[in-house]
Amino acid sequence: MMKYVLLLYILCSFCLLPKAQTIDSVRCKTDPSQSYALYMPAKGSKQAMPVIYFFDPHGAGSLPVKKYRALADAYGFILVGSNNSKNGNDWTTTENIWQHLSDDTRGRLKLDPRRIYTVGFSGGAKVASYIAIQHPGIAGVIAGGAGLPDGVQAGDFPFSFTAIAGQGDMNLTELVAVTGDLDKTRTRHRILFFDGKHEWATVNSMGLAFAGLQFDAMKAGIIPKDNFFVNTYIAGSKKRLKAYDMTSQLIKATQECTLSIAFLDGISPRAAWFKQQATALAANPQYQAQREGQQNLMATEQNTKAEYMQHFQQGDDQYWTSTIRDLQAKASGHAAPDQMYQRLLAYLSLAFYSISNQLITGNDNANARHFVDLYKLADPTNSEAWYFSAVLYARDGRSGEVESDLLKAAGYGFRDKGRMLQQAEFQRLNPKPDFERIEKSMRP
Repeated sequence: MMKYVLLLYILCSFCLLPKAQTIDSVRCKTDPSQSYALYMPAKGSKQAMPVIYFFDPHGAGSLPVKKYRALADAYGFILVGSNNSKNGNDWTTTENIWQHLSDDTRGRLKLDPRRIYTVGFSGGAKVASYIAIQHPGIAGVIAGGAGLPDGVQAGDFPFSFTAIAGQGDMNLTELVAVTGDLDKTRTRHRILFFDGKHEWATVNSMGLAFAGLQFDAMKAGIIPKDNFFVNTYIAGSKKRLKAYDMTSQLIKATQECTLSIAFLDGISPRAAWFKQQATALAANPQYQAQREGQQNLMATEQNTKAEYMQHFQQGDDQYWTSTIRDLQAKASGHAAPDQMYQRLLAYLSLAFYSISNQLITGNDNANARHFVDLYKLADPTNSEAWYFSAVLYARDGRSGEVESDLLKAAGYGFRDKGRMLQQAEFQRLNPKPDFERIEKSMRP
């Protein structure tokens, strides 16, 4: 009885539980240069256990493992986070990382081969999808902040696909489009939204995604149907649906119905109730008006991005300064228009990152400085913007500014010590930055 009380408590609030220890770096036996973070659920099992492989865009394997370990305790999942998979790797490198990661974990741990899942955020989401497409046996993919690998079309995949996007994520429209394409296939899929930006999903949202993996396993007959689990989910979904209805958030209400239908179809007759609610919502004039407004905002967003594309080739500081300040002033709330402005700011941040990176690589320092300054203006708490700025100052021999910007990068979350210590521009400086001071300021 106590385990059911605990499960209900977790499903309703996803509150933090006492956790077993996370190992930040387990080195692969066949290639010690590769490693992964590992978390075993607090309550172990003598039976083979399901495993989730995480892929962070910066190779920070312990970040998602630590963030979601309470969910591992709740669902009995082993969590593994690659420390080598990151943005910039080609698919050959990704394949090599996966082979060592997969072989090492299968050799050390007792894994259920029927319940292997891949989860990623941003570029890591594309890695998670790539691995599932290339390697039969992956049961499910959770893709946050990005969709399928570039050039891959939606198809009849043998794995389930869960998309997760923050309402302020610049890739939200991409994930909505991917989900729409999957609607035309036989792939089991769903989409979740959370109040956030381009970042790893909240624990609550990831908890719902994990619940989806449980429903998949029940439908496939891999684990017994757990009526308590099913009914607890239904009660929570109805509660959320009622809250959305009372506050006239009918788009969110429809999304809730769609999610519950995807989870419950084939496992509970209550799926029919959610279908009825979805049909009634679709016929509601208020919903139709909200839907039309949402579509108009999406169209405005796409048109604005097209306008920005025309200005990327122009060194118009006044245009960009005015545009960025205007977006920042409008992006402070939680209403749909505010979230559109948040997505546009995130879009500019990514664009300025890409342009800056290209110019720095090509040693076009003057133009790189222009775009790095815009990058810092559009996304002032982005550690990469300050790191790029430090690299450019190093090329000018300005040690004081280098150390100042590296400290800011560290304060905003930069923690790749190896990259910093190996950066050629920093090594050539005289005097060199106080690397020990910078390392101490890095977040744990």
